[in-house]
Amino acid sequence: MQYLISVVHDQPPSVTPEEDAAIDVFNERLQTENYWVFAGGLAAPETATVVDNRDEAGLVTDGPFLESKEYLAGFWVIEAPDLDVALKLAAEGSKACNRKVEVRPFQ
Repeated sequence: MQYLISVVHDQPPSVTPEEDAAIDVFNERLQTENYWVFAGGLAAPETATVVDNRDEAGLVTDGPFLESKEYLAGFWVIEAPDLDVALKLAAEGSKACNRKVEVRPFQ
């Protein structure tokens, strides 16, 4: 089953060199142990563009959808046999990036 591990950013925006190194080690482990599907970091919320074409309104707005102290900073998509394994990996990812993470299964 595939899971999304979302990195919740809630601290000053800079990532330390130690965090970067720990994330690299964690990524390598995910790849080596065949949990890796895809991962990525996201630019700051102020770089976002919101597109709303409901009812063919065609509204395009610069900036984040909503103002918040927390935002999605990055993610991992993993393949794990069950939620217990996904949660264990999420705990390791949280430690590596020094951020909270959220785990959600794909439907």
